[in-house]
Parts: sequence; C-alpha cells; structure tokens
Amino acid sequence: MTQMTPAMDVRAFPTRPKDIGVALVIVVALALGLLLRSQVTGRTNSFKDKDSPFSVIYPATWGSGEPVPGLLLKVQDTRTDSTFKTTLSVERRGLDPQSPPTLQALVDRRVATQGGQTAFHLLSTTDATVGGAKAMRQEYAYVVQPIDQARRASVPVVVHAIDYVVVTKDNAYFITLAAPEGEFDGAAAQMDSIISSVKVQ
Repeated sequence: MTQMTPAMDVRAFPTRPKDIGVALVIVVALALGLLLRSQVTGRTNSFKDKDSPFSVIYPATWGSGEPVPGLLLKVQDTRTDSTFKTTLSVERRGLDPQSPPTLQALVDRRVATQGGQTAFHLLSTTDATVGGAKAMRQEYAYVVQPIDQARRASVPVVVHAIDYVVVTKDNAYFITLAAPEGEFDGAAAQMDSIISSVKVQ
C-alpha cells in the first residue's frame, strides 16, 4: 500500500518591501552619522591676542597643551595616533621700530634655533602672505623621543613641521604646526585652513 505524502503548500513570501525599508533606514542612519561627524569636526574655536591684532581660528577638537612661557597659543590634536600629538603653537615677538630686523634675518634666526633639534633637516623655504602681511613658509623635519623615561617602551617619532614667520610693523609672529610624519598630510590641510583665518593687522 502506497502512502501519499501531502503536498507542502510552498508560498513565496514577498520580502521586497521590507528589504527596501531596511535599506532606507540604513541610508538615513549613515547620512545622519556623516552629518553629525561633519558638525563635530567642522566646529572651531577662535583665539585673539589681547595685546596685538593677532587672531586665529583652529579646530574645536584640539585641546590646550601645557602652557609654555613666551607662547601666545599652544593647542594639540589629542586624537593623533602617536605618542607625539599634532601641535599648533604661536609665538609673538615685539620689534624695535627704530631698527626692525628683516624677514630674512628672522627666518635665519629661526632656522638656527630649530637646527638644534635631533636630525633636523630643512625641506623648503618659500615666500608667503599671511593675513595680508609678508611671511615666509618653512618646512622641515626632525626626530623626537616623546616618552624619555628609562624602561618605558617608546619609539622615536619623525616629526614633519611647517613654520610661518610673519612680520608686521610692530611684531613678528611664528606660527608652527608639527605633526608625526604619518599624520602630516591631514595636518597640513588643516594648517592651510588655519593660516587662511589668521589676522595680524
């Protein structure tokens, strides 16, 4: 006697509307994430020197570093993936109106000062304009040991830096961005934005 198995009722369940709905939710979530990220990374802080016309705008995600005597401003990108953090620093020096140094003399002094760094290497020097004032842009590299303590693991870091030496009637400004070599391209793009915001007169 042959037993017949009842035929299974196989029906296609329409899932296409659900798939489209899930895809739309994912697209909206990604768009909101990108919007939130751009708002966070696009925020800025401004700094204004109370004793001179100098002002600058820098990323709000950069925090203040340890105060250093003689510096107007020092901020660091704490998210830098290195023990050496990307750092922006600004120094101002008053000029003697009776015998102000030339821009080239200031640049030469700066190179002599920076030349004391380990493995210092000057990469380029070019003319520039910052906030409508004459300036020179220097690019150089050197090596630092961020954690210099016995028996603490820390590899020396190659630092790539940009220095702007800016001269006005009364002041010379030294605006420096230093970043680990691996982070330099992104930091240099941020430096371009920072420099375009600088006012010195």
